[in-house]
Amino acid sequence: MRRRNFLQTALGAAGLTMAQREAVANLIEGTPKRVGLIGTGWYGKIDLLRLIQVAPVEVVSLCDVDSAMLNEAADIVASRQLSGRRPRLYADYRQMLAERDLDIVLIATPDHWHALPMIEAVRSGADVYVQKPTAIDVVESQAMLTAARKYQRVVQVGTQRRSTPHLIEARDRVVREGLLGQVAHAEVCCYYHMRANGNPPVIPPPATLDYEMWVGPAPMTEFCGWQHPRRWRAFMEYSNGIIGDMCVHMYDMVRWMLGLGWPKRISSTGGILVQKESRANTPDTQHAVFEHDDINVVWTHRSWGSPPDPEYPWAAFLYGDKGTLKLDVHKYEFIPRGKGETLRGSAVYEYDKYPEDETEKDLERHVASAVRGHMLDLLANIASRGRPVADIEQGHISSASCMLANIALKLHRTLAWDPDAHRVIGDEEANRLLARAYRQPWVHPTPDSV
Repeated sequence: MRRRNFLQTALGAAGLTMAQREAVANLIEGTPKRVGLIGTGWYGKIDLLRLIQVAPVEVVSLCDVDSAMLNEAADIVASRQLSGRRPRLYADYRQMLAERDLDIVLIATPDHWHALPMIEAVRSGADVYVQKPTAIDVVESQAMLTAARKYQRVVQVGTQRRSTPHLIEARDRVVREGLLGQVAHAEVCCYYHMRANGNPPVIPPPATLDYEMWVGPAPMTEFCGWQHPRRWRAFMEYSNGIIGDMCVHMYDMVRWMLGLGWPKRISSTGGILVQKESRANTPDTQHAVFEHDDINVVWTHRSWGSPPDPEYPWAAFLYGDKGTLKLDVHKYEFIPRGKGETLRGSAVYEYDKYPEDETEKDLERHVASAVRGHMLDLLANIASRGRPVADIEQGHISSASCMLANIALKLHRTLAWDPDAHRVIGDEEANRLLARAYRQPWVHPTPDSV
């Protein structure tokens, strides 16, 4: 009884309703869910270890194309899960999913490897947690949504700002209370110097890495040490650049807070304007405008120079006629116009409940509570067969919008988007860029093929 009461308190802090709390409690007290992870790198371990913290799951399978990374993750999982068992190890996700014995599959691969494993996972009968952005191109992402609905699986996307305690508080305390008044403009930005720069030489891939499989359906590039691990976002072959990495989080948060759907028009300017000597081919500067009915959401990133507001280098700003709300992963601040109270909140750390957070290697400690909340929301909707807070449809909208911004940047023109037809209106050149060619023998998924 004490355990259930503690669990109910934790679920309440995660923003779940009473019905959801009861559903998760019943789920957790039942037979442990069998879990597999595809992609055992940095965020794969962060996601999986947060799930282990909130539910007595049994991690039975791990998959990675780097055998050293895979074995390290297996040792960590064995030391952290209740059974102490070492998971089965796979180098090919298809072999792992062919076992058809997993209840939940987590996918934390580079962007170009999200779609095919996710589609195969839902076909195998698993519910899925997939990292953002949903895919590498718009048609991949659309096919993922179609597959989730066709196979009636619950799919949560790793846009965990929707489950971040202090941001939930800001939404409820400021936005829903109407303190902003009419909101007609929002800005989202990232000024981190996060773009890889330099010209590393071509080198052989590590002996532990199956580089052919790592590249998979994407274009082959000469290995220079950036592709793996963690610097693959230097290349548009394997990512959607900084906009697909950082904008998708903040734009998705703004849509969630303000109840926005698809943008009607998307434009973008920028390119490689300063850091021109690098092997990286992602934009070092990008400005994008997502036009909604009564509000524009404007994105800016620069991987050089200084941020306009040093306190909020990766952030969102909601401008209302009654005040301004500043939001990031560490804090929020509401500043009223004229008289009124300035409101503040900050990230939640839960070291008293999860002391291992303090020593876990490479953990983003300020984000741990958000990932736990996201996992609890996933579990609640697995129990109810409902739609999680970052359902695949919401992840698709935010991710595909960023992909469309990249297409607008490439074509140097504004795109008018028809979300029902999933086409750019009157622009066949843009529509041809909604799906990119796959490297043989891999076959690009489409909504009709899943």
